[in-house]
Amino acid sequence: MSIITTATRMWLTKSVKPFTFTNTYDEKLKYDNEQNMGLYVHIPFCKQICDFCPYCKELYNAEKCDEYIDSLIREIHLVGNMHKGKKQVTSLYFGGGSPALAVDRIQEIICAIELYFDITEGICIELHPSDLELSKLERLKSSGITKISIGIQSFNKKFQFLLGRCAVNAESISKILNEVKFETVSMDFIFALPNQTFEDLKEDINTAFTCGANHIAIYPFIDFTFTKSKIKTMAKKQKRKLLDLITEYCYSKEYRRDSIWTFSNNETAKYSSMTRDNFLGFGCSATTLLNDTFKINTFSVEEYIKRITKHTLPTALTIKFTLRQRMIYYLFWTAYSTKIDSFEFEKFFDTSLKKMYGLELFLAKLFGFITEKEGVYSMTLKGAFYYHYYENFYTLSYIDKMWGVMRKNAFPHNIRF
Repeated sequence: MSIITTATRMWLTKSVKPFTFTNTYDEKLKYDNEQNMGLYVHIPFCKQICDFCPYCKELYNAEKCDEYIDSLIREIHLVGNMHKGKKQVTSLYFGGGSPALAVDRIQEIICAIELYFDITEGICIELHPSDLELSKLERLKSSGITKISIGIQSFNKKFQFLLGRCAVNAESISKILNEVKFETVSMDFIFALPNQTFEDLKEDINTAFTCGANHIAIYPFIDFTFTKSKIKTMAKKQKRKLLDLITEYCYSKEYRRDSIWTFSNNETAKYSSMTRDNFLGFGCSATTLLNDTFKINTFSVEEYIKRITKHTLPTALTIKFTLRQRMIYYLFWTAYSTKIDSFEFEKFFDTSLKKMYGLELFLAKLFGFITEKEGVYSMTLKGAFYYHYYENFYTLSYIDKMWGVMRKNAFPHNIRF
């Protein structure tokens, strides 16, 4: 456990009490009064396993995928029936894995969800470049998908090779995206790869917007301990310089920044599942965040199916937040958008942000991490980098440990941080 994350947790929660996840959980999820709630569906199958990818996934098998989707739909009914009437939610995200491998059943999943939830901001799906076929995109659009995110990682062949990915053809992508239109077309890229320069990234950004994207996400490479990747991480100073140059370049092009890593050339183009106040997750490894509870489903496809067959929630671990812990979780992920609105904080917690974290806000302004205008705190370039820097510690201290354990043990007894 990183000394930095431990010290930060103790300082901000005003307690030495660790975050403790246990295998006990609520049989019924109480989400009746949750506001700004999103939905997430995880489909863990891939045709190829990328060494650098930390997410819950396994090689695609048509029969096993169908069995999994059957269980997924049962989980949706199980959770949906816990609330009377339809619940309004912001958005629905399909992630993975490569969820489009289940293209023939996406509409069936959406129909099950729409029995219980009214989606107001669209339905999104992550795509592999190999998914960009006319018939597949038409099927997805007719199923109700309004936003797509394509995992390009890089248009540059040397970085595709480094990541173990096949080369992508920008002209082919442009042609197919001109034939099937979506509200948001986002493209994902990785930065801070060995010997990667700003010119490399600028070329990726320009190519993305030229060939049909109206939104991009540029994520830093993170070296998870449990992956097989042998890629070396970039030094802190180089990484900061790259992030600043990327941000300044996007600002110079008048692209809108809507999170630490994402930019768009259109105000209506949005693609992020990270900044929801609450969310329900369906499928193996999916997480659920409610007002005082965070839970994560088992990573094992087999054990997930067994639990659902018994009409039991597939929860592996749960934490019941203290008020301070919930505030930290709220602030950490809200800050991902580069802004924290003190009025929204007060609305959510019924208490003043300054009252709870006045000293921390003062110090953040003093050190040039944030600015404040009419109760809205916005990150500076310096603040955005150090948010990323801390997130890297958080990821390796918390997520890396939890996912590493859960990949080996379907239902751990507990995990403490």
